[in-house]
Formats: sequence, C-alpha cells, structure tokens
Amino acid sequence: MKPLVVIGFLGSTLDAAKFGPSRWNKWRPSLSIVMQEDLRVDRFVLLHGKLHNRLADQIAEDIESVSPETTVDQKFLEFDDPWEFEEVYGKLLDFARGYPFDPDKEDYLIHITTGTHVAQICLFLLTEARYLPGRLLQTQPGGSVKGNVLGRVSMIDLDLSRYDSIASRFSIQTAEDSSFLKSGIETKNIAFNTLIDEIEQVAGRSKAPILLTGPTGAGKSQLARRIYELKKLKHQVSGSFVEVNCATLRGDSAMSALFGHTKGAFTGAATERAGLLRTANKGMLFLDEIGELGADEQAMILRAIEDKRFLPVGADKEADSDFQLIVGTNKDLSAAVANGTFRDDLLARLNLWTFALPGLADRKEDIEPNLDYELDRFAEREGNRVTFNKEARDRYLKFASSPNALWSGNFRDLAASVTRMATLSPEGRIGRETVDLEIMKLGRLWQGGVVEKNDGMHALFSDEELNALDPFDRVQLAEVVNVSRNSKSMSEAGRTLFASSRQRRKSANDADRLKKYLARFGLSWAEINAEA
Repeated sequence: MKPLVVIGFLGSTLDAAKFGPSRWNKWRPSLSIVMQEDLRVDRFVLLHGKLHNRLADQIAEDIESVSPETTVDQKFLEFDDPWEFEEVYGKLLDFARGYPFDPDKEDYLIHITTGTHVAQICLFLLTEARYLPGRLLQTQPGGSVKGNVLGRVSMIDLDLSRYDSIASRFSIQTAEDSSFLKSGIETKNIAFNTLIDEIEQVAGRSKAPILLTGPTGAGKSQLARRIYELKKLKHQVSGSFVEVNCATLRGDSAMSALFGHTKGAFTGAATERAGLLRTANKGMLFLDEIGELGADEQAMILRAIEDKRFLPVGADKEADSDFQLIVGTNKDLSAAVANGTFRDDLLARLNLWTFALPGLADRKEDIEPNLDYELDRFAEREGNRVTFNKEARDRYLKFASSPNALWSGNFRDLAASVTRMATLSPEGRIGRETVDLEIMKLGRLWQGGVVEKNDGMHALFSDEELNALDPFDRVQLAEVVNVSRNSKSMSEAGRTLFASSRQRRKSANDADRLKKYLARFGLSWAEINAEA
C-alpha cells in the first residue's frame, strides 16, 4: 500500500483541551484520525497560524504518543481574516500549488472538519478541482457514548460515479438537459443525439465561445437560445439573450449597432446608444452568420472576447461587458481565412468548441418527431390544434423521407410546410388533397436546385421535356418512378401507389392503372427499370 498523508487545519477550538491528563477524555478530531484501528496515517500535515504554536506542538506530541508511525509536519498558514473567502482561498491555492504532491507514490486525505467554515469550503473546492489530489476526510464525535474519544471517520470520494444513487440522479438530469436542448423532441438520429449530449456538457462546464456551423435553417439560432435558457435555469447567466444576424450589419451602422456610440459621435447620433455587446452583459450574445462581419468589426469582437472591453463609436473611454458568446455560420471559415476575408486569430479564438449541425436531409428519421413538434408550435401560436388523418400523414412522411425531398431550407422548409397545411385545414384535419398540394409546392420550391439531378428523371427525359412538365406532374411522376424502381413487379408498385383508393373499388387492376398513368408521359415499366 502507498503511504497515506492527511492534510488538515488545526482545530483551535475542537482540538484544544486543558494541558493535563484530562485532555484524553475529550474527543479531538485531529487526534481521533490517527487513533482509528483501520486507518494507518504515515504523515499528518497540520496547518495552523503562529498564534496556535503551543496547541499545535501539543497535538503533535499526542499524535506521536498514540501513533508513533505518524510523522507530523507542521505548516504555518497565516490569515489576516480567516473568514475572508478570497484571502483564504488564495493562500490555500498557493499552498496546493507549492506542495510536492506525488499521487503515484502517496494517497492523500483532506480533513474538512476543523478550521473555519470558509476554510472548509475552500478545501472542498480545491479538492474538487484536483488542486488537492485526494479524497475528503470527515470526522465526528462518537455519538451518545460518553468519553468516546475515537469518534468516527468517513471518506468522501468526489468521483460521483461511485455513488449509485447520486450517479443515477446526475444521469437523469443530464438526459433531461439534453432533451431540453432539443426542445423536448424525441430525435432518433444517433449522430445528432451524440452531438447534443456533448453540447450539453460543454454548455454546463465552459464559458468559452461556442461555434455552431451548418446549413441555413439547420437550427443554429434555436439551439443557441436553448443553450442560453438552460444556463439561465442553472443560474450560470443572469442577463439577456441578444441575437444579431451579422449579414444585416453593413457600413458605419455595424460598429454602432455592436459596440454602441456616444451622443454626437456622427451625424444623426442624437442620443447615446448602448450597443448589443453591452445589452448582453451578464447574459449571452449570439452572432449568427459571423462570417459576414467586416474586418474592423472582427478586430473589435476579438478584443471584446479576450478582454471583455471595447471602444464605443465616438468614445474616449472603453466600455466593458461580460457576456458568453455563441456564433453561427453556414460558411467554411477556414476557407474565408485562406482568402483573407476572415481573421485567423478570431477563428482560433472561436473554434475551441465547434459543433456542426446536420441538415434535415441527413436526419430523415427525425422528420416525424419534428413534424409533431411543428404542429404543437402551430397550435400554441394560433390557438388551434390541427392534426393529420392517417392516409395524409403516411403520404406526407413517405414523401418527406424520399430522395425527392431535398429539404434545402432544412427545418425552415418543414416549419413553413406545416404552417401552410395547417392553415389550409380549417376543420382541424389535414387531408390527402392538402398534402398533395403541399408536395407540389415543395417540388416547385426545390425545382431550380439539385432536385433536377437527384429525382431520377434526367435518365428518362431531356431537359426540354422536363421543363415542359408542370411542377405538380413533375413531383407526382418522380414519386411514381421511385416506387416503381423499388418494387419487384408492376402489380406490387400499383398496390403501393393506389393503396387507399383501391379499397373503394369493386375490382382493381393496379398494374393496368399504373401502365396507363405511365403511358401519359410516354413511359413504360420496362423503360423505367431498364434505366434504374
């Protein structure tokens, strides 16, 4: 076993006793440690001021008499005011930094029973932060048994994972915090859930800037606000959440908006302006699209991050603001540094914690829970609960998860889509016709982009032929082609495509219906599958 070292304050009251044989009838916490049968102490580091030299010598002698194997190392630690937190913590920190700890060769126990309450708190904090690399040791009297000078000792390991009930509560709380960041949405994408778990840990433990990257509409702004709300619940911030889209800051007004200005700083500055940075004091500042900031604003932001100080426009005295920073961008900032439009020292300051949010097209398993979330938001916003009928919901989800759904606007597209369908369903039920109309609108929205390359239609039609198709026919036909290519036969494809309407027909020849539909566009089953 490694040698055991105890570090603790001399108890000027608890360790004190009359200098005579009667002192052995009193429980004295420092002495009781070395009297435990199952605890061998090799060295006792006794902290005390010069005012208590005599008592320290007496305790050292008594320890030697009951535990000859224990070496007492008296250390002077003077406080002008032992109840002044800053002084006590500072001097204990200096002691911890200067002490020759060697955890590989020695074990350490930090005694927290003696000393002022301030000293006990400081010992706890320094042990938790691992400046004192040991476990906490707590002593207490022997209860109701009179004359029990041994008392009891207990050790507290600050690795909370060792305590099942505490670890369980922390695990539950961590899961709740991650769910909070996701707005309670039961997301299924493993990579995204792992990302949120990491963000939850960083947000709770770090004050450093957080950089959120990802395409427009991926949820950077909403996530930033949820991080703020979580930190406010934990009393880690007390000020406001201030959000600004840097793409809207142009020219001379950019400096004024961010850093404020004095009265008369320029023509039209009739009053003083605090600026967004000062407004975010003690709170959180979210700078979205930070890659759009000009060079001068970047330099000022860097100074404000590092020193919490900046110079308002027209001022001759610096202002200060202690804010936590989150920034967002859909640009490659490393490429912006390479082409000279973004400062490399600012990027270096921002990218300690960088999290890339995936787009909706990369999280299609999360479309359904987000669909329900958007319906809840609509109900809360409009005071009107709207739901899908089953056929319409299945139809929408099938399209939303198909290769034809590009979601180029990500969650903004989904939110707008739900709002349109809910608004066009005054009776509170979204039906198949509303869904088909919405699919047509989304197809038209995405038609000018990658959809033309990814919907499989270029293999069947020329560009001129595709341009001649109505958007509604384009989207509907693309779905028919997709289902046909993923079916073993024309009959199976027909059953899939006409699953609902075939139930209302006395006789159904699904293959024939599909054949006639394809013939409208000059296509055949063999032609589609030959090109697959």
